[in-house]
Amino acid sequence: MTDHATRQTVPHWRHWRDTVGRHPFLSATLAIVLALLLTPIIGGEPETDSGAGAAEAAPHEPASLEPLQPGRTQREKALVVGDLLGRYHYSSREIDERLSENAAESFLDRLDRGRHYLLAEDVDSFLEHVPELGEGLSRGDVQPAFDLYNTYRARVAERIEYALSILENEELRFDGNGTYEQDRREAEWPESKAALDELWRQRVIHDALTLDLAGRDDEQIRDNLSRRYQNILTVSQEAEQEDVINHYLTAWASAFDPHSSYFSPQRSEDFDINMSLQLEGIGAQLRHRQDFTEVTSLISGGPAARSGELSPGDRIIGVAQGEDGEMEDVVGWQLHRVVHLIRGPEGSTVRLKVLPPAGAGDSTPRMIELVRSTVRLEDQAARADIEERTNADGQKELIGVITIPTFYRDFKAAQADDPDFSSTTRDVERLLDELLGKGIDGLIIDLRGNSGGSLREATTLTQLFTGGGPAVQVRNHRGSLEMVGDSNGTPAYSGPLAVLVDRRSASASEIFAAAIQDYGSGIVVGDQTFGKGTVQQMINLDNYAIPGEEQSGRLKLTIAQFYRINGESTQLVGVTPDIHLPSHLDHDEFGERATRNPLPATQVRPVQVSPRYDFEDIVPALALRHQLRTGDNKAFQALEDELELRREARRNSAVPLNKEARQTEAREFEEKRLAAHNLRREAHGLEPLEQVEDIDEDDLPDILLEVAADIVIDLNRVQQRQERNELTASKHANG
Repeated sequence: MTDHATRQTVPHWRHWRDTVGRHPFLSATLAIVLALLLTPIIGGEPETDSGAGAAEAAPHEPASLEPLQPGRTQREKALVVGDLLGRYHYSSREIDERLSENAAESFLDRLDRGRHYLLAEDVDSFLEHVPELGEGLSRGDVQPAFDLYNTYRARVAERIEYALSILENEELRFDGNGTYEQDRREAEWPESKAALDELWRQRVIHDALTLDLAGRDDEQIRDNLSRRYQNILTVSQEAEQEDVINHYLTAWASAFDPHSSYFSPQRSEDFDINMSLQLEGIGAQLRHRQDFTEVTSLISGGPAARSGELSPGDRIIGVAQGEDGEMEDVVGWQLHRVVHLIRGPEGSTVRLKVLPPAGAGDSTPRMIELVRSTVRLEDQAARADIEERTNADGQKELIGVITIPTFYRDFKAAQADDPDFSSTTRDVERLLDELLGKGIDGLIIDLRGNSGGSLREATTLTQLFTGGGPAVQVRNHRGSLEMVGDSNGTPAYSGPLAVLVDRRSASASEIFAAAIQDYGSGIVVGDQTFGKGTVQQMINLDNYAIPGEEQSGRLKLTIAQFYRINGESTQLVGVTPDIHLPSHLDHDEFGERATRNPLPATQVRPVQVSPRYDFEDIVPALALRHQLRTGDNKAFQALEDELELRREARRNSAVPLNKEARQTEAREFEEKRLAAHNLRREAHGLEPLEQVEDIDEDDLPDILLEVAADIVIDLNRVQQRQERNELTASKHANG
């Protein structure tokens, strides 16, 4: 790899391309080192850097702006990215009309995901260029993207002028009968300005009603929304050439698959900060979606995760510093501006104004106060506990639980031969020794919420339980297949084992869970996993000496795909649990299948292994016992009902514009949620709560973990019986 080459030794990108052609750097072996330090894209939404900072309010008449035009730098960068995508992406696809359609749709989504600005005629005019977009990229012709962006800027100015005129000249009435659709991803493009006027009238009333329900008076509502809409206008007015090309190149990368992306220099810096796990902030990963900053995931051990008050899908609409700082409305802000506002010195306080997810059954904002801290590697380290359960004979059994929030490895310390470098496998091995010393009867590896990490750690951890052999197969973009994992070893644990997963378990977690299944070392319990079965490589574009730039950003490129030992892929399908447990996440909205342009699931030849246990006949009996047991478990049934309530609420993202109807809907949802939660409390012998605000999930036992422990107890008895039968058969065979 030539990441260390300087601009002096690489005078032009075409020379670097030719060098790569002679010495390909995208081998599966190198990919293994760098592959899985990437969190999967959640929910299929593109991560965008569009928005506006904390700009002063400007006059709302549409400004006459000079059209943005591409320069040499933008054209050369398009050539570089297009060449890399065509030559080295795993799919080895030619940039044809179908890919051009994908890129066009992605670009439109990045500009106007909520269909709030562009007209159908604007979209149709841009789509007429689809047949020539691919060839244009290969020539560095990005003019159609700039033309659409200029149209978009004009439409934004029109819309904001209209919204501000409503705020200035009309009464804000909340007694109508209409509804506002918060999630317009699948909506038709408006056919006329009159249709946009109606949409924006609904949006202004919705935004105003939301503030009204939060206790704001009329003057405060108008002032708040005026500044909010001015922020949206500012981003389009202050846009530069690089903003357009950033959107367009990311759209092209995501046309190949959802995990390929162009990183501007600013996004590259933010990515490095997140990957270093030294982020002084709240420990949350964010994205821009339809003018909102949305939480995609929480970092284990961070302030947000510890508080229990912030969840994936929540939308941050305001940020304030300290306990009494002014709350700044951040709707429409650039993502990196919001991130930088949330970051701050360790020990300082940040206050957030948060909206629930669209369709969560409530649209009332709430205030959250968090104390910033540095999220360090040790905060995500594996930890152990013991679940004490009672078996069918009334006897106590101890089930060890090792929770792994992420697959971590301190590469720098390892390369420096530090004997105490942090490693998932080393920590789990130590924890396992401690649990075995306490006489556990079975073991659970809890990977819920674990979105991946180091591939090396996933494979070495697998070998602790399989005793060796390949943990995963990797096929690169040239079609070469490589098996990853040591061939020999002795398992550190061979007793009853269950891997607990959920829909957020992805990538390295899926490799580990799949290998445990394929080797017959244990069973998998929980929900279908995410389904990310691909490998990404970060390519530094500085090596291409693009004219006019000292820093050119990076391209995150999908270069390989994972395959299980049995030859199947985890791509799209994830890992199917042997015994299913409920989840609040809807598979249609969350997971690889919910992303745009996912790669297909394919197969390779299986690796011949001898499973330790044949669970094919065991699992049905375990599942039956689980069903019978949970059918009488009031706590489990109450949890299922509450999770279904949450899923059902998120499916409906339309909210009333009538204040009384909105309050009634919110009150009814709160009553249902409180009733469902109190049923869970009753099942655990706890007093009921009087209001939703008092709900704290930490007050209740982890029923899914308890259920998984019961399944391991069943597994222990079945395996003991199987081993006794095998021993008896062996004695008879030997006379």
